[in-house]
Amino acid sequence: MEESLTILEAIKRDFACREIDIRTYSPLALAYIGDAVYDLVIRTVVVERGNTSANKLHKKTVTYVNARIQARMIEAMMEELTPEEQTVYKRGRNAKSYTTAKNATVIEYRKATGFEALCGYLYLTGKQERMLTLIKKAIALVEMEI
Repeated sequence: MEESLTILEAIKRDFACREIDIRTYSPLALAYIGDAVYDLVIRTVVVERGNTSANKLHKKTVTYVNARIQARMIEAMMEELTPEEQTVYKRGRNAKSYTTAKNATVIEYRKATGFEALCGYLYLTGKQERMLTLIKKAIALVEMEI
């Protein structure tokens, strides 16, 4: 019987990625991968909740994948974070980014960057279950407000 791998394990194996100490990653590198992973989670949830046109899927996805909402999500779940996770979030939030969001304040954008850095960190350290737990709680908190 074939053993099941996570997508991260399969990528590392199939593309001969070398092991690197995660602590050496810049917070913006963590946010870069975290943005993609978070987007994939949300797109998967949206598609699984109903097969509809790509335009409708995109509109639903955008309600969760934007700096303003991500800032609200991280604010709502700060008490849920471990000290290690809070440190990663703060490193991401405080990173000097040379871009800004179109429809969010600088503060919201920085909080969203911290949120994405945390997602990237959890993904790259193999803590996908923890990442999904936090995203699920954050979505539930935001959906109660919407």
